[in-house]
This record gives sequence, structure tokens and C-alpha cells, in this order.
Amino acid sequence: MIARRSSLHPVGIVRAWTRTGAGLVLGAASAAAHLLLALPVAVALLVPALRPAAERLGVRLAALERRRVTVLLGGTGGPAAASPARALRYLAARIPAGLLGGAVLALLGLGTWYAATILWSWATGTRWLGEDTEEVITGAVVAYYSVPGAVLLYLALAGAAGVARWERLLRTRLLAPSREERLARRVEELARTRDAVVAAVDDERRRIERDLHDGVQQQLVALGMLLGRARRHPERADALVVQAHEAAQRALVELRDVSWRVYPAALDTGGLATALESVAERAPLPVRIRCELPSEPPADVRAVAWFVVSEAVTNAAKHSGALGVDVSVRAADGLLRVSVRDDGRGGADPTGGGLAGLARRVDAADGTFRVHSPPGGPTTVETELPCA
Repeated sequence: MIARRSSLHPVGIVRAWTRTGAGLVLGAASAAAHLLLALPVAVALLVPALRPAAERLGVRLAALERRRVTVLLGGTGGPAAASPARALRYLAARIPAGLLGGAVLALLGLGTWYAATILWSWATGTRWLGEDTEEVITGAVVAYYSVPGAVLLYLALAGAAGVARWERLLRTRLLAPSREERLARRVEELARTRDAVVAAVDDERRRIERDLHDGVQQQLVALGMLLGRARRHPERADALVVQAHEAAQRALVELRDVSWRVYPAALDTGGLATALESVAERAPLPVRIRCELPSEPPADVRAVAWFVVSEAVTNAAKHSGALGVDVSVRAADGLLRVSVRDDGRGGADPTGGGLAGLARRVDAADGTFRVHSPPGGPTTVETELPCA
């Protein structure tokens, strides 16, 4: 409702129509230029030696038109770089739309000029269109022309809006990839996602193995040695059993930590916000959590989001020299957006082992992962995960 009200604000309306007018003016100029280029380009396409250059020109011109429609007319859809065949087809199809837009704007400008001269003659009492005419504009004449003038103004504005809509439709329909291209792209994405899943699982397996080897296994080895010494030295059994009990307690704590780092139970019992609070409690530096979730995201999305926050906080504590970390988690437009920002020295390498592992984990969930870490800081890790 707020966005709707702001879009109806007079200033917003004027800006929107200004952008539309600029888009149609540029579209008319480019359509005229494309019309002049149509014959030379058609001839070049028939010459094998000139065909690649003509196709490159068509792709570049289509990219410029795509940017014009996107920025000024609000168009969406279509890839950043279309194939030569689609680009040339689009350029040919939009020539009538561009010329029509120019004609509508010319008529609108002519009508505005006539209205301005009539109002000026009436307001100043001078003859209309100079001394060569005897006609003097009166209030009755202004009233007589006001109704048809308003109707013509409405029709001109409706025509301009229709041409802008036509431009957007042409871009969406003619520059969009074909069904076969979309399927091929989806196959590539699935293959890349599968590789990311395999890599993420392999990273997780090695991490669990390292944690067990360096922590729990060492504690259990120490426990076994203490119990063996207690059997060989019965006279010291009481003291050795006490030490063994302490070693068993440390092994249990280490095992709980390993289990928490793999998948905290709080994700299922308390939700993502509770699990993130446990990250803040365990962190060796202050962590401020802001979590805005109207509802809990799916379990796999929760796990990836928690893992990103946990690893990013750990990296900040170990490597950045940060004094604090700010974590923001919010859901909007079908996406879970996670941001982790520290005030450390910056200079983090996105291709390093830790961040690369996070990127693979996010990629496996069809999400996006970005790292911004200029020298001197701050470092910001941003993740977007689809919730649908």
C-alpha cells in the first residue's frame, strides 16, 4: 500500500512521464537510425566475410535498446546478451514501434504549442499567431477548444503509454531465450549445483573428520591411557579414575561441540533465531543479531543460513581482528537475506578455503553468495536463499 501511494505522488508521476518521454525520444531516434542501417546490414549478412561484423553490430545495438527500455521504460525479461538472430529480429520488429512513438510525441508537442499560443493570446490580448491574422482569442474560444484539447491530450498520453508497453513487450518476447535454450541453461545450472552439493558434502565430511580427530579422538585416547594406568597401578586407581572421569567429561563437551557445529538441535526446537543466538553466545567477540522472520524458512534453508552466519562469525573472530559483528537476517520477496558485517581489517579472499566452502554450500541451495572486503575493512558477507 505504501509503494502504491508513493507511485501516485505528483512528483513521482512527473518523473515517470519524464523517463517515458525520454525513452520514446531515444527510441524514435534509434528506430530512424536502424531503418537507415537496415539495407546495409541486410547486404552485409549476405556476404560471408561481412556477416560476423553485421551480427556483432546487431547484438550491440540490441544491448543498447535493452538498456534503454530497462532504464527508461521499465522493461524486464530477456538476457543481457541475445543471440545474433534474436537481436536482428528484435531490431527489425521495433522499428515501427519507435517511429510510432516519435509520431505520438510530435503530435503531443504540436498540440502543446497550439495550446500555449492560444492561452498566451487570450492572456495578453494580442492577435493569435502574430500580426498576420485578425483573430483575437477570447474566453469563449478558450472554453470551446478546452474540451477537445483535453481529449486529444488524453489520447496522446494514452498513445505514448501504449507505445512504451509495446516496446516492453517486444523486448520480453523477442530477446527472451527459446525453450531449448532455457532447458540447456537449466541443465547447466543443475550440473553446477550437483557439483556444488558434492563439494559441500565432501567439505563437511573432512571438517567433521578433522574435528573428531583433533578433539574427541584425542580425549578418548587420553581416557583409555588413564584407565590402562589405573589397571596397572591399583594403588593409584582412585586418583587415576578421577582423572579419567574428568577426561570423559571433556570428551563429552567436545562431542557436543562437534555435534553443534554439524547441526544444532536448536534449529529444529527453537528455530533459526534461537540457533543464531547460540552462535552469538559461543562467539569470542560481541555479536549483534537482528532477525526479522514472519515465519520459519524451510529446514534446508535454515541450515544453510545458520552455517553461513556461524562460519562468517568464526572467520571474523580468527582472522579479521574485529571488535564486533553485526548479523542481519530477514525474509522478503520469497528470499531469505543474510548479512554478516564485521569491523575488522578487511582484505578477505573470497576464493580462500573458508569463504569458498561457504560459497559452495550456498550454491548447492540455489542461492547467491557475495563478499565485499576492501583493505581496511569492513568485511560484509551477503547471502540470498530462495525460500519457496
